[in-house]
Amino acid sequence: MFERRFSVVMLLGVLSAAPAGAFEGTPVTGEETAIPVAAAQPGAVATMKKAAAPITSLTALQYAAEGGHPVAQWKLGRMYAIGDGVAQDDVVAFEYFSRIANAHAEDSPSAPQAAIVANAFVALGRYYLGGIPNSKVKADAERAREMFSYAASYFGNADAQYDLARLYLNGVGTPRDSRYGARWLGLAAQKGQHQAQALLGQMLFNGEQLPKQAARGLMWLTLARDSAAPDETWIKDSYNKAIAKASEDDRAMALQMLEHWVQGRKD
Repeated sequence: MFERRFSVVMLLGVLSAAPAGAFEGTPVTGEETAIPVAAAQPGAVATMKKAAAPITSLTALQYAAEGGHPVAQWKLGRMYAIGDGVAQDDVVAFEYFSRIANAHAEDSPSAPQAAIVANAFVALGRYYLGGIPNSKVKADAERAREMFSYAASYFGNADAQYDLARLYLNGVGTPRDSRYGARWLGLAAQKGQHQAQALLGQMLFNGEQLPKQAARGLMWLTLARDSAAPDETWIKDSYNKAIAKASEDDRAMALQMLEHWVQGRKD
């Protein structure tokens, strides 16, 4: 308990130093500034899809956010991060995400707002990877790792586990550790994080930083392909290369593994 509380204090110290007014599948670098902000768990937050929010709606969100409502803070953070109904402003988005992390870092992982809190830490970590140009938020891979590590360990967030895995696999913000990176990658993949499934599958199929397991790698790549967004061409390319190289035995075994995995998710 002491160690976790100490880590929270350290994290909040990092966030309080930020302005008061204020990835995918490729190797992580400190130049990844155009970040995709992780979406909250289904049902935690209604997705903001309208091209422009009515001023009354925006005003209501701002009022709720000033009152410390984490859902309102999350919605506003996302809106400013992607320019949805407001002028895009990463510094303002960073501030809203920081408010959530500062106020709710020690909330129970089973609390209703836990998914929002975890995703706020993920968003902050991604900002720290590349920094925010012309602001006090500078690129700091070690701080990014701290954000991902907290969300991955305490909240069990799959996106954080995936991002943390990539840092360890590439030695960004921490010494390179393939074994530790693969562990986090596996945890995220088991939770259905399709980018983690794709990267883990690629590594297993090709024997990259892990002992080669072609059939299991093909299974993960198949799952990832089925969930990949249209612009995630690296996932589809990895699957196509693997399926073309796979033997008939590997394909048959991968299919058996896939059926077993899907059945396990249903049970």
